[in-house]
This record gives sequence, C-alpha cells and structure tokens, in this order.
Amino acid sequence: MLGWLARNGRLVLIAGLVVGIAVPPLARAMQPLIVPLIVAMLFLASLRIGPDAARPRLRDVPGYLAVTVILQMAMPLAALGVLTLCGWQDSIVGLGVVLALAASPITGSPGLAILSGADPMPALRALVVGTALLPLTVLPVFWLMPVFADPAATLIAAGRLLAIIAAAGGGALLVRRVWPGLRTPRAQARLDGLMALAMGLVVIALMSAVGPALVSGDPALWWILALVLVLNFSTQLAVWGAFRGAGAARQAPAMGIVAGNRNLALFLAAVPPGTAEELLLFVGCFQIPMYLTPLTLARLYARATP
Repeated sequence: MLGWLARNGRLVLIAGLVVGIAVPPLARAMQPLIVPLIVAMLFLASLRIGPDAARPRLRDVPGYLAVTVILQMAMPLAALGVLTLCGWQDSIVGLGVVLALAASPITGSPGLAILSGADPMPALRALVVGTALLPLTVLPVFWLMPVFADPAATLIAAGRLLAIIAAAGGGALLVRRVWPGLRTPRAQARLDGLMALAMGLVVIALMSAVGPALVSGDPALWWILALVLVLNFSTQLAVWGAFRGAGAARQAPAMGIVAGNRNLALFLAAVPPGTAEELLLFVGCFQIPMYLTPLTLARLYARATP
C-alpha cells in the first residue's frame, strides 16, 4: 500500500483537497490533527533525507540567508507598499497576501519537492533557515501593519515551530542511526508513501472553510482562489527562473517550491480572533495551489533540471 501511495502521491494530494472541500464536517473534526500531522510530515522528510544533509554547507549559508531575507522580508514589504498605494492594506485579502509572503516555507516543502521530482535537500535547508530567521524577518512587516497589536504572539508561535523542527529532526536522526536499513531505495519509497498520506490528511483539515463557501455560493471564493493561484505559481516560476539564470539549475525547483508555498497558517495564532476567522477562507484557498504543485509543475521542473 505504501508503495502505491508513493507512486500515486500526486493523486493522494488531490483526493485530500476534494474530501476536505466535499465533507466539511470531516474537515472540522480533523482540525485537532493539524499540528501532529505537520510534525509527522517533517519527521518523515527528515527521516528520508537525513538531518545531517539538512544542514547547509558553510559556504552555502550566506546564500540561504540572503534568499530568506528576500522572500520573507523584502517581498512582503514590497507587497505592503503596493497595497498601501491602492488603499487595500487594511483588507482581509491584502492582509492574507502580505502574511503569505512573510511566512516561512511550509513544513511539507521537502515532501512537495520529492513529489515534484526535485531535490528535497535545498527545500529542507531553506525550511530550517527560514523558520529560524522568522522571528527577525517578520518584525519590520508587523511594525507596518496595525492589525498586529501584539507581535510577541507570533514570535512565540515561530518559536514553537522551530522547536517542532528541532524535535522532528532530532528524532529522525536517532531513528536513522538505530535503523540503517532506512537508507535503502525500498525503505525510502515506503517513506514517500507515508509522507503522501500525511500530506493528504492534513489538507482535509485545512479546507474547513472552503466547502461551506462553495455550498453557499460565496463569490469571494472564486476571486480569492484566482488570486492565490497567481500568487503561488508566479512566485514559484519567478524564483525558479532566477535560480536557473544564476547557474543553480539543480536547486531551482526546490527553491521555487519553498518560495511559493508558505506556512500562512502559523500566523492565525497572532491576529485577533475575529480577523483569524475572516482569514480562514484565504488560508483554505491558499492550500489549493500548494497541493496542485506536484501535478502542475513537476514535468517542467523535471525537464529543466540537469
């Protein structure tokens, strides 16, 4: 079964999206599983790749730091400037766009890279560096957004995520040491199947606001969905193209994936409860291009990677 899940991981992700939208009661019931499933996803990614490989080489550290600052600070500040000029900085959608760009990569980024046929190690390294720097990169963004009356709440949430990454990576390192057979191709294929299953389950819970909006005919659903599709895929392709142009074609797919797929849900704990409730539809729509990435861009990434 795990082998079948690994071979059909892209379909598993689509099935999760469909179930989450079609069965809202199930999506709501699964919401308490979001954090455990996110931990499981990171643990499986670290177990497959190896936590030692996740550490950037010393000469690569400046590059990862620069990319993180550009993605998590320069991009959201630029977006906030454009939104302010248009008078949309206080809108829920404007808030969602800025937060999506300010967030660190999703914990499932290495899994998406694997399912897209890309090298997952740059994605895992960017995830570690991006999460570690998040408490610093978000501060300028928060200072310019009046909705964040208490930035400390988000810093605490970022600290929790960093602790989760450290615990998952440490646990994976321990398991790899006591079970060397995990390095075999057969074992890694099974881990890919488990990762696809975990990602398919977590998206069900994250889609809890999309199903009701679809049933009620909320017109906001469709234009928000169109917006996040453009935001995600254009960011992925722009960063992918930039890395290819810089002579880093092998790293380009993974870096495109981490640039377009961000952990927006992390910020729900920081905004006021009413604002968090209003953001749920944006957060739910934001998951759709994430889980469509292996289905839509895998061929492009694989064909253009040496």
